[in-house]
Amino acid sequence: MSNATHHARSSDDRAYLDALRAKAWGHILFNALLALLFAYMFVRAGDLPSSMWEPMGAGTFPRLVLALLVIFNVMIIAQELPILKRTSTLSSGAVRDWLLHHRLAFGVLLLFGLLTAAVPVVGFRWASFPFLVACQYLLGARSGRALIIAALIALALSFGLDSLFRHVFTISLPRGIWG
Repeated sequence: MSNATHHARSSDDRAYLDALRAKAWGHILFNALLALLFAYMFVRAGDLPSSMWEPMGAGTFPRLVLALLVIFNVMIIAQELPILKRTSTLSSGAVRDWLLHHRLAFGVLLLFGLLTAAVPVVGFRWASFPFLVACQYLLGARSGRALIIAALIALALSFGLDSLFRHVFTISLPRGIWG
């Protein structure tokens, strides 16, 4: 236990130290889970079918991005580990407070997991459209007008990106069952 933790004089000091330690643990666990997910996706990206028009293979770009994401996650974990050494154990309720404070991040992560599961089944277009609408709703688009704008943005991004990749870059995104 460090001097700063041992001599926390007020409840504000204790709350600050709890928040610091909870934040460190949250970042470590969250980034470890993301690193595992990205590593899994890295392995799966090697199975993407290639065509003769893609000299490096369909999985090259996704693998590059996923490898960088894993490296970033490991760097964040390494940055947070020293904080654990400088702080003491958490008081009761600190974990619950941290989870409530980061509920939007967990909501978006849950939606991303659903997107990842849906893409092979329904294809990129139909999986990304509800994902984008749900993310915008989660992040604050609640009125009728905002939801219409969110749906138009989601439509442009999901179908527009699919069209851009298919017709300009000649890279087929997953089409799912309805191809």
